[in-house]
Amino acid sequence: MKIAVLLSGGVDSSTALVSLKEKYPGADITAYYLKIWLEDELASLGSCPWEEDMEYARGVCEMTDIPLKVVSLQREYWDRVVSYTVSELKAGRTPSPDIFCNQRIKFGAFLDRVGESFDKVASGHYAVISKDENGLFRIHRSPDPVKDQTYFLSHLSQEQAAIAMFPIGGMMKSDVRLLAEKWDLPSKSRKDSQGICFLGKIKYSDFVRHYMGDKEGDIIEADTGRKLGTHKGTWFYTIGQRSGLGLSGGPWYVVKKSMDENIVTVAGSMEAAAVSRRQFTVVNPNWISGRPELPARLVLKLRHGPKLIGATVRTLADSSTQEQDGMERLEIEMDEGDRGVAPGQFAVLYDGDVCLGGAMVESQERN
Repeated sequence: MKIAVLLSGGVDSSTALVSLKEKYPGADITAYYLKIWLEDELASLGSCPWEEDMEYARGVCEMTDIPLKVVSLQREYWDRVVSYTVSELKAGRTPSPDIFCNQRIKFGAFLDRVGESFDKVASGHYAVISKDENGLFRIHRSPDPVKDQTYFLSHLSQEQAAIAMFPIGGMMKSDVRLLAEKWDLPSKSRKDSQGICFLGKIKYSDFVRHYMGDKEGDIIEADTGRKLGTHKGTWFYTIGQRSGLGLSGGPWYVVKKSMDENIVTVAGSMEAAAVSRRQFTVVNPNWISGRPELPARLVLKLRHGPKLIGATVRTLADSSTQEQDGMERLEIEMDEGDRGVAPGQFAVLYDGDVCLGGAMVESQERN
């Protein structure tokens, strides 16, 4: 078996690499570091630790006598992920670039480049792959609810799920750390990376400012209409956001934003809870293992993390809009409200622990 391992230099991918070496001693394994840092675009904002990453990646490959290759996917990353992120910001929506990093780069552009020569592509994701009696590959949540990364894998296709391997996906993070200690991996004490994968150590707000600039506007209280402060641009905020508002007398939550008027509307805890959403529409769902029968009782995640919400999912009753633009729409009614339902983010759907897929939030309706 020929296996390509996506190696970032972190403890998860390093442990995945050694796990494969131990489990398949006769396998032909090659490690790949994907270089996606946009040197020309973002050099003025700071540095990306890719050279540091490479040092850790080389260390574990030297330990295991596994060859390491560098694949530059910078142009593909700009075309398939960063440009999407910028266009969503300009449209006033909340982008989810890490979902498309997996679909379009790690199991997309990389496979286009080298995939034909490998039987499997392994990564350090926390998720579990299975194959059912009909030959369909399914993606299951990790037993570690905090580290589970199925939210970010929700747009993989069946073909991508079929070639994917997640060697540590069925483990708890604490057990991964113990293995890294046992094997004395170079990355055994390295901190987990935070934030969006292509930004390195750059703050997301600096990335947004680089492309969108600053534009001062008012922060308005929802109930009274009074001005509470100013902001530097609506694109720095998302529905449900609490931190970074710079307001006294809180907590305050973003409940609305107007790109045209450059106004951010906020509310206190009780008021924000009152306008939280239970119903919304999603567009163009991706189904990993086939479309389920709808309507259905499922559970969903609105963001990466352990929280699951019960929901009823049905096709949109009024199909006239769908016929006009050719996009499939679903109605989602959750069992509880959430004040962070933002257009552009993704609702990821599950049947039990199986990740069925996900779809982008298009509009909101009040409970």
